[in-house]
Amino acid sequence: MFSLSSVFSPLTKVKLINELNEREAHLGVNESVSWHTVYKDSAWIFVGGFPYELTEGDIICVFSQYGEVVNINLVRDKATGKSKGFCFICYEDQRSTILAVDNFNGIKIKGRTIRVDHVKDYRPPKDHEDIDDVTKHLREEGCAPAAPESSSSSSEEDEQYKKKKKKKEKKEKKKAEKEKEKKSRATSSSSPPPPLHRPPPAAVRVKEEKEDAAYDKYNQRGAPPGGHENGQRARENERLWAEEEGRRDEDRRRNRERDREGDRRRETDRDRDSDRRREMDRDRRRETDRDDDRRRETDWDRDSERRRETDRRREMDRDNDRRRETDRDRDDRRREMDRDRDSNRRR
Repeated sequence: MFSLSSVFSPLTKVKLINELNEREAHLGVNESVSWHTVYKDSAWIFVGGFPYELTEGDIICVFSQYGEVVNINLVRDKATGKSKGFCFICYEDQRSTILAVDNFNGIKIKGRTIRVDHVKDYRPPKDHEDIDDVTKHLREEGCAPAAPESSSSSSEEDEQYKKKKKKKEKKEKKKAEKEKEKKSRATSSSSPPPPLHRPPPAAVRVKEEKEDAAYDKYNQRGAPPGGHENGQRARENERLWAEEEGRRDEDRRRNRERDREGDRRRETDRDRDSDRRREMDRDRRRETDRDDDRRRETDWDRDSERRRETDRRREMDRDNDRRRETDRDRDDRRREMDRDRDSNRRR
């Protein structure tokens, strides 16, 4: 049977319970073999994950949609008295727990997903000295509405009780009288025979019953020749019926096997589809990674080309500057030489 391990997170438990309910609804599982039958002796449920500001009255207003709530234990912090976000609820009818688990598990209250599950062996906590008055009153008297008391209803109940009591006494008297009659008859039958001087009883004429002609068929002392054949036919019919039942059982077994095989095929198809999707996702990721690498390489090549171009331009600018410098130096030298020549001529 289904059981939730304590290692699962609350949201995982919510999903597992919903998946189990959906699977039972899809397969059409009978209520007698449902997983809810494990908790058929407990009217308590666990509710967890709701907002901390909710009180007992708020929770009862929500969960009383599927049955009368007779008790609630909202777990609070002993020091501060604040709610811890989970509680235990007891219904008047155990069938209300099934409706609550099927319909409330996984819903959201004020933006928070709650978990609703059965509780198999729940023991209400014992009262302590530091318990508040409201919680103590709820644990002692419960939270179900009290039935109105009326004098007329109590008087009617008393009258009905008296009538039932009188009928019971009359039945007991009749039984006692019948037992006395039986005892008297038994004593009269076991008493000794009457004396000889009493007159013999009157002769009673008994009507002789006619024998049925069909009775001879079933009389073992003088059975007709067709009786054995009828017995063989009956055995043959029983054998055929047993064979038919066996065929039906075999057909049922085959149908179950087919259903199981179909479920297995569906599971394998789902696994294959999931594997294919994963492979496709991996291929897409690889392709995107390759495209990114190519883009990065092209960007890197462009950047390197730009850098080279800038370096070339700078080098050309430097060469031009050098040429200009050399040209200037030449011009300066020529001027100096011309000046020297002019000065020599003048002398």
